[in-house]
Amino acid sequence: MEIEKDLLNVLEIDKNIFLEDIPQIDLYMDQVIQLFENTFTTTKRNEDEKILTKTMINNYAKGKLLIPIKNKKYSREHLILLSLIYQLKSGISINDIKATLYPVNQRIMDDNAFNLEDFYKSYLSLFGKNGDEFKKDVETKMKDVAEEMGSNADEQLKKVLLILSFITASQFYRRAAETLVDELISEQGEKKEK
Repeated sequence: MEIEKDLLNVLEIDKNIFLEDIPQIDLYMDQVIQLFENTFTTTKRNEDEKILTKTMINNYAKGKLLIPIKNKKYSREHLILLSLIYQLKSGISINDIKATLYPVNQRIMDDNAFNLEDFYKSYLSLFGKNGDEFKKDVETKMKDVAEEMGSNADEQLKKVLLILSFITASQFYRRAAETLVDELISEQGEKKEK
């Protein structure tokens, strides 16, 4: 397929906020936004797309998706949580993100033994592995479409079939994630009742 050559390069799936990108000092909101913009600007679909805004951050704070902010400054913990929110927001609802991050936020506030940076390192390791698996899966899906339609098939129809294949896989993963979120919500409800 013609699209094979460029698709994986255009996606820039390796973009993320890594621990070495996060300053050791607390940042003001504008600095946080600049860090995210600098990191993810090449992944935007168009110029109008916003990576992170003051309104978004304020809504995350008001919605308790983040631990409380102190003196209008954002710590490394806040930046890690904002990075996780950024990754989650394209796949699940804000309420589901809140439920997903609730155990993390609780451990940050209640458990001095919880190391958020170690947890984030585990996430980043899985991020890298998922990227590698994704590349292989894209290549497999492209081959499957080519085999299904034949080598002389219309390129636009191949793209349509590939889009459908990607979206179907995405829906399977989203539904699996939502099922796990529902389990987290149920577990949180059980803990509150005790």
